[in-house]
Amino acid sequence: MHVASGRWLYGFLLALTTTLLWGVLPIMLKDVLSGMDAVTVSWYRMLSAGLVLLLWLGARRRLPSIRALSGPNRWLLLVAVLGLGFNYVLYVKGLDRLSPGTIQLMIQIAPIMLMIGSMLVFKERFGIGQLFGLAVLLVGFVLFFNQRLEELFTQLSSYTMGILITLAAALAWALYGLAQKQLLTVWSSVSIMLVIYLACAVLMLPLATPSQIFQLNSLQLWLLLGCCLNTLVAYGAFAEALVHWEASRVGATVATTPLFTFALVALGSMLWPSVVKPELLNSLAYLGALLVVSGSALIALAPSLLHQWKTRRLRRSLAQR
Repeated sequence: MHVASGRWLYGFLLALTTTLLWGVLPIMLKDVLSGMDAVTVSWYRMLSAGLVLLLWLGARRRLPSIRALSGPNRWLLLVAVLGLGFNYVLYVKGLDRLSPGTIQLMIQIAPIMLMIGSMLVFKERFGIGQLFGLAVLLVGFVLFFNQRLEELFTQLSSYTMGILITLAAALAWALYGLAQKQLLTVWSSVSIMLVIYLACAVLMLPLATPSQIFQLNSLQLWLLLGCCLNTLVAYGAFAEALVHWEASRVGATVATTPLFTFALVALGSMLWPSVVKPELLNSLAYLGALLVVSGSALIALAPSLLHQWKTRRLRRSLAQR
């Protein structure tokens, strides 16, 4: 069983780096989408990340061997490839119809789906604290959509389609997460990501239009480069954070990503109003966003908090004897 190194401050800073990078990602992607389609954006992100990992693992002579995988694990690898590939494309397609803050809040459902899947597949427990966090999250979503609840349930508008596409992206990510969780028993996370990135790039190539890169202006080119680097650095910082800090606390920190997105959108709309459009939300919607983030953080922290409470209770019981 993995034990964190204890360098909690370093782990926190790495988790915060991941949160900031994921927070700014939809803002950058939003502008790139005005000159490039969702599949092509995802293809460039997958290809660049895959090539960097290929060079890095090749230099260290640690390239994975697919022949070493058993038949069932090869099927799991296929699920992981399709899951993350669909997640990337559907996320960007949803972003094309939604604001950065809205899609970042909606994608918080992905880890919830993964947790439910883990209960069904790996027989993991869903505690009372996590149920309470889920209830808080659901109430938060109702408040967040208070201005558009009628539209969501009565019209198949572009906004509603964006929400549905984002839910599909979250489901695809959960399937990828479940497959990767099992593959980690035979491969390292870096090896898994290398194969997934390159396989996705190959599968997306017939549907992508790489020449669209020549239609981007200088700002969009820099933003596309930023999106590609974001893919590598954010996941790298996230993986390293797990080495030095408890997974529950890393998860709780990353759960605040939507708040960073809302803050960065507000700042960007003031500094660059022609590039970043402000979120059109009322105070009740912002309260809902805060509740969604709080619920996600509580779901991530609940098992750790329960374990600490049981440990302290046991120590007190032993001390009284």
